[in-house]
Parts: sequence; structure tokens; C-alpha cells
Amino acid sequence: CGGEKKAEQQGTADQQQATPAPDTTAAAPAAGGATHDVNMVLEGSAYKFVPAELTIKAGDVVRFHNVSGGPHNVAFWPESIPSGAQQPLDAGIADKMGPLQSNLVAEPNAVITVNFANAPAGEYKYYCLPHLALGMKGKITVQ
Repeated sequence: CGGEKKAEQQGTADQQQATPAPDTTAAAPAAGGATHDVNMVLEGSAYKFVPAELTIKAGDVVRFHNVSGGPHNVAFWPESIPSGAQQPLDAGIADKMGPLQSNLVAEPNAVITVNFANAPAGEYKYYCLPHLALGMKGKITVQ
């Protein structure tokens, strides 16, 4: 019996360790924050985020949709975010390529989710790495 109990406890611990980052990131905003959508698009010859500027509250989630012109990602300039924001923001990016950078998405309708749980108030300037030279930038203001 003791071995089975340990195996059950270990399984529970393994499940808890395997799920907190994605489930916590996805579940936290549903309870207390709103979800906002931003499209990543190529219109004519212009790559852009639509809307390019957004005002949200701490605890909200922003979902970036790959509409056209991909691959796209979302990357935040560390020097442009509020003091103390790097850790909660980095933790809020579901799939990362690096610090403060999401993975690239190429599939149509793919979504990049950024959770602003525990994010300090202020401006968060971001860009799409593959299209930075083409002016694909945006700004989120957390109130």
C-alpha cells in the first residue's frame, strides 16, 4: 500500500508540475481579466498589428492572431517595459523563443497568447522580429 500511495502522490505531483505554466496562464485571465485580440497582418505592402495600440488592465490577456503575411511573433523591448515587468511578462508568454519573445507562428489563424497577470502599470512596446525593419510595431498600455 505504501508504494502505491507514493506512486499516486508522485503522479499527482508530476501532473501539477506538467500543467501549471500553460493552465495557469490560460485560466487566470478567465477568472479576473478580459481577453483582447490583435491581428498580425500584411495589408498591401504594410506589415502591422491591428490595433497597433491597446489599453488593458493587469490580469488581462492579449491574443495575437496570424491573419496574413506570416511568419510572425511578438517580442518586447526590455528597456521599454516598466521596472519590475520583465519576470511577470516573460512568464505570461505561452510559447517562447527567448526572453520576452514568443515563438514564430506561420500557420494561418495561429494564436500567440500573452498574459499580463501581475504586470505593473505602464507602456509595453513590442514588435514582430521578422518584420521589424518593415515597421511592424505596437504598444500595450497596462492601467
